[in-house]
Amino acid sequence: MAQTSFIHAKQGILFAEDVSLETIANQFGTPTYIYSKNTLIQTFESFKKGLLKINHLICFAVKANSNIAILNLFASLGAGFDIVSGGELERVLYAGGDPQKIVFSGVGKTVSEIEAALKANILCFNVESRSELIRIEGVASKINTKAPISIRVNPDVDAKTHPYISTGLKDNKFGVDFNQALALYLEAKDMSCIEIKGINCHIGSQITELKPFVDALDRVLSLVDQLKKNNIHLSHVDIGGGIGICYQDESPPDFEIYTKEILNKIQNLDVKIIFEPGRALVGNAGVLLSKVEYLKQNDVKHFAVIDAAMNDLMRPTLYDAYHEIKIVREHDTKLQSFDVVGPVCESGDFIAKNRSLKLKEHDLICIMSAGAYGMSMSSNYNSRGRAAEVMVDRDNIFEIRTREKSSDLFKLEKKIPL
Repeated sequence: MAQTSFIHAKQGILFAEDVSLETIANQFGTPTYIYSKNTLIQTFESFKKGLLKINHLICFAVKANSNIAILNLFASLGAGFDIVSGGELERVLYAGGDPQKIVFSGVGKTVSEIEAALKANILCFNVESRSELIRIEGVASKINTKAPISIRVNPDVDAKTHPYISTGLKDNKFGVDFNQALALYLEAKDMSCIEIKGINCHIGSQITELKPFVDALDRVLSLVDQLKKNNIHLSHVDIGGGIGICYQDESPPDFEIYTKEILNKIQNLDVKIIFEPGRALVGNAGVLLSKVEYLKQNDVKHFAVIDAAMNDLMRPTLYDAYHEIKIVREHDTKLQSFDVVGPVCESGDFIAKNRSLKLKEHDLICIMSAGAYGMSMSSNYNSRGRAAEVMVDRDNIFEIRTREKSSDLFKLEKKIPL
């Protein structure tokens, strides 16, 4: 849960594990995402440690970082996966994920996505509306199978996080209203091609307090009791994800405290407990390496124009999110306040504002805590190729995604006759 600990200094130069960031820049260019294999493993094992005495499944939220190498690594550690699209389903299967450890969330599942998931024999659909339940039943009937489902309940609990990543309030598009959930379960019970497996709840992301998790779980468990009274017995309770990381000065609960609090609530349940962590597993296992192209100033501002932009790391622009910035090689340049901005033609293209930094042109900088919702949210805006991705394992470097070339960006486009 600590900030990006695999980045450390040796004789004034930053290293990722045992590899100099200068070496990575020289070999792969910039901007480049860098992930630590050993941090990914340690974080996953740390999360799992508090759950060893119970029947559990950790389903990594693929939307946080969908690189095949990372998915493959988590699969090898026994992880399941929380997906939200047909494309993520294909990624997980290609990466070696077990379909019986896949839960399919998301409010807009298409007929083709549902059919593909049924044919893959996934563990469960997290149903988010009555219309979706009816659609899933129809698709399952068409291909002569039963669809395993849980209902995602919206508990109307404030996660105390950014409104764009809060998902458990009545104002949010996610899940089934708590007061309508029992009736929907009873309807599902009578559907011949539906098999009720569990219940699901997910209230948001980057949550740094325990209370919202506990409040939501209390509501879910009260519904579990109502289901038992109606002869609906569940095989799992999926409590979602959302536990936060430290970007700046946040103090999210560590995994041991979080899991202990959850286990205290569910200790009398004879069911599998499913967790859906995303950011918590990868956020501080990755950084973005970039280079200062220009320094410029006007009467009121100093700007550092870097070669990474909002298309590479959207979080600052989208959420006004904070990412710490470190200089790769120390020097004695004067400390000044900079807006660190990218080359995209938008005033909203910034990585940081009003940061005290010692910068020169051509400096390499390391943008910290970029392992979650960095590359997975990147785009080709301004016809910019997406960054390279590498993984370090002590003193080894592996390229896990090649930098996009301009030709990659328009290879699917076609001219028309003039």
